[in-house]
Amino acid sequence: MKSVKRSKNRIRKAVSSLLVLLLVILGLGNSAFADQTSFGRGQTVNVKIMSYNIHHAEGEDGILDLERIARIIEEEDTDIVALQEVDNHWSERSDFQDQAKWLAESLGMFYTYAANLDREPLNNGGERRQYGTAILSEYPIIESENHFLSQIGNTEQRGLLEATINISGNHLNVYNTHLALTPAERELQIKEIVEIASQSKGPKVILGDLNATPESNEMKPMYANYLDVFAGPPDANTYPAQNPAKRIDYIFTSKNIETADVEVIKSLASDHLPITADLVLDRDQPYYNGNK
Repeated sequence: MKSVKRSKNRIRKAVSSLLVLLLVILGLGNSAFADQTSFGRGQTVNVKIMSYNIHHAEGEDGILDLERIARIIEEEDTDIVALQEVDNHWSERSDFQDQAKWLAESLGMFYTYAANLDREPLNNGGERRQYGTAILSEYPIIESENHFLSQIGNTEQRGLLEATINISGNHLNVYNTHLALTPAERELQIKEIVEIASQSKGPKVILGDLNATPESNEMKPMYANYLDVFAGPPDANTYPAQNPAKRIDYIFTSKNIETADVEVIKSLASDHLPITADLVLDRDQPYYNGNK
């Protein structure tokens, strides 16, 4: 279902990003030519970002339908998508598909995948069975890394997928996570996330299914360091999808990012509702300096 329009947008954004990166490498980033382009300082760029726990593409109706997930991403005209509960050859429940790759190819987007669970193949010579998170992007992903988060006892391994995305020559640091089910583990994991993200310079976005409501004690470090873009809207509940009763899915930004609009998308394609935010990145200061 690859969209021609989306493919053209991807090419345009990739070319724009590479052009500005080339100017920086050649030492022309501050030249009159660079300032005359649409990527010069003092300008802003709008980026639409989404967080979505896709429940391995099984909807509230019990039907496995990965194309439904792709359609939501496409209809929302999303630039960057953080996905949780993504299968990669995991089992019959998702037809042993590589879901991140399928979505990226169908939508014409770049992607990176992080396996928090990594199991032996069911059959000799088969693909490893993996389960984790993914980031899809209309803009080039410069680098990515998955950080395993702390566990207490024999619980499910959780992780923080970090990606640096080149948006017209400026780097946006994106962090995608799906936290544990117990408050004690989440408290440790959120502290680790704040520490890991502090190592990167420039604008940051932390997204995901945190499995905690806003007033939870373990959420305090997030609110102390980042802005919750859904802090204002009165009805931002995301789970369960059919009759959402609580808010456990989030988009947090660093304080140098402006949020223009936010939305909770109504859909039964998963047991969670997807959320989106239109971000405005300020280019008064160049974020690219050769370092993270």
